Amino acid sequence: MTTAVYSIIIFGVLIFIHELGHFVFAKLSGVSVMDFALGFGPKLVSFQKGETNYSLRVVPLGGFVRMRGEDPDEADEPGSFLKASPLQRIGILAAGSIMNFVLAFILLSILHGMVGIPGEDPNQIGEIVEGGAAEEAGLQQGDEIVEINDTEITEWEQLVSIINENPGDELELTIIRDGEPLEVSVVPEEEPETGRGVIGVTNLQPASFPQAIAHGFEQTVFFIQMLFVGLYQMITGQVEPDVAGPVGIVHMVGEVAETGFVNLFPFTAFLSINLGVLNLLPIPALDGSRIIFTVIELVRGKPIDPNKENFAHFIGFAFLLLLMFVILYNDLLRLDVF
Repeated sequence: MTTAVYSIIIFGVLIFIHELGHFVFAKLSGVSVMDFALGFGPKLVSFQKGETNYSLRVVPLGGFVRMRGEDPDEADEPGSFLKASPLQRIGILAAGSIMNFVLAFILLSILHGMVGIPGEDPNQIGEIVEGGAAEEAGLQQGDEIVEINDTEITEWEQLVSIINENPGDELELTIIRDGEPLEVSVVPEEEPETGRGVIGVTNLQPASFPQAIAHGFEQTVFFIQMLFVGLYQMITGQVEPDVAGPVGIVHMVGEVAETGFVNLFPFTAFLSINLGVLNLLPIPALDGSRIIFTVIELVRGKPIDPNKENFAHFIGFAFLLLLMFVILYNDLLRLDVF
């Protein structure tokens, strides 16, 4: 039940923010918005305000903003999308993804404000979990871990990896405390959910508001770059395609929620960036392809035949539906439903 609630909230927020980007930028550009819908299919709830019908629909796996002029028959009407300048249309189309990136930035900034940021010394203990193995071994906040079992520690990720791989095994730590080296023995406890070893320490230090904002921005840029690199590697065959659909994502939401509510912040941020990047891909029916068509119009000085463009989007939409069924089937196989 908790997984379902978290999933509905996360999907709802991601879709709402994306469509809100299109909606706001369309309004700012003088384009009439006829429908603002969350979900697809029959309406559950709807109301009319001004020229726009707002609705919540049965299938909560998407949403749409319908602007006047997207239908070629409305092309010459006042407030038509096609009457906006090419640059305005590019802005409207890109605004959904931009809002997803902004949402990720906000979530990651809040996360860093809540839990802190890595300290200047990568191996320095920031916080110690009360009652954990580290506290029982006598480790203290500010201790710098320089060796584990005679292995030099140069970065926090290396330290975490060694601890994770040795649940129940005694580890000899060399630490620096107040400038003096000390030897400390600690036995990592086994984490029930994952089987990994943990001792209950982090390298996080309290973050000021500017520091949280800066780290939120840096991590957002890192995630965006990582996704584009990953897509390139999949397209070029350097890595195996590993794509999850709604069913797989709901399963992941449940797994992440079990590790702690706070972990839903970076997970949701990463999903938001995924949605933003996906919609910028030059695949017909997605915002990215519509941006490409508009750029072509900008370069050649006249629009592409709307009927030809709509046909390309129709083919793209059919392809996306087929791809969704394939991903759904793979999700179900991965979860041993069959």
